[in-house]
Amino acid sequence: MTAGKHSVGWMILELLTSVIIFLVISTYLSSDDYTVSSSSPPYEHIRVACTPGYVASKAAKIISNYSHNHTTFLQLSDYFWTVNKSLYSLPYGTKGSELEIMQALALTQHYHLPQEIERLECRRCVVVGNGNRLKNSSLGEIIDRYNIVIRLNNAPVHNYEKDVGTKTTMRLFYPESAFFDLRLDANPETLMVLVPYKRLDLQWLKTILNNEKRIKKGFWKKPPMIWDVNPENLRILNPYYMEVAALRLLGLNKKNNKLIKPTTGLMAISFAIHFCDLVHIAGFGYPAPTNKTEFVHYYDKTLMKQLLVSEHKVPLEAIAIKKLLKHNVIHNLTYF
Repeated sequence: MTAGKHSVGWMILELLTSVIIFLVISTYLSSDDYTVSSSSPPYEHIRVACTPGYVASKAAKIISNYSHNHTTFLQLSDYFWTVNKSLYSLPYGTKGSELEIMQALALTQHYHLPQEIERLECRRCVVVGNGNRLKNSSLGEIIDRYNIVIRLNNAPVHNYEKDVGTKTTMRLFYPESAFFDLRLDANPETLMVLVPYKRLDLQWLKTILNNEKRIKKGFWKKPPMIWDVNPENLRILNPYYMEVAALRLLGLNKKNNKLIKPTTGLMAISFAIHFCDLVHIAGFGYPAPTNKTEFVHYYDKTLMKQLLVSEHKVPLEAIAIKKLLKHNVIHNLTYF
């Protein structure tokens, strides 16, 4: 009899525990806080079959005027013989920066995708964020299985291979974040993709490639003055994807938000949902603003308070990413 009562007691306790856990998770997932966790195991998403046009079909339902009719990278022919009309100036468009674009593109001389990417029937992509939740994730082998691995800014690969992998198809950067090791944090075929936030970014690239007198003023942080990159691996990303990130994913009003710039991470997601047929993300999400001890990145000791004083709108970006996750435009390999 005692054993029976004991068993019934344990059953009731387990039931109550399950209910409490369910309520906690439900509340957590419905929260507007941008540290929300996803309980989906990463290894399920990697097995999802890639269907051509899958992401486009999902994205078109929630993004106004979603379109594939835009070049991936800026091309010299768009500026040399014709007048490329853009509604916005950098970082949302090319208006007013045509000369700097032409000068930079004339030196890179490569504007197209590599053949191994062009001939893919279905592009399976992972955008690897720089978040601290990648630390001890052991996702390295999973990340390396994707056709296209997109990395951000100066996030290192060397010494972090177990968690972040070794493969890099594209690395999106701007001058102030170009401090990654070109030998250790990239593959020989990696595309170095400049995300131009301002005209000075294009001028910096021109001085590097042409070995001219370096520009030192006008940057929020001094960029590399010596940068031994292979021009064949350089590309300049079409600012259209920044426009989509800012004006459609974040819903910003350009006239009233002149200084607001999406992070490279959100812009990379914006690019991926136009470029790929399957988009997974890893390492996105930040600690709560009140968290004074958890680091933002997996590779340094930046704290949340340092990020909150930047021009980026982190809470808005979290809402945008949650929306994309909710509508299955993208999937998460970590938690968000």
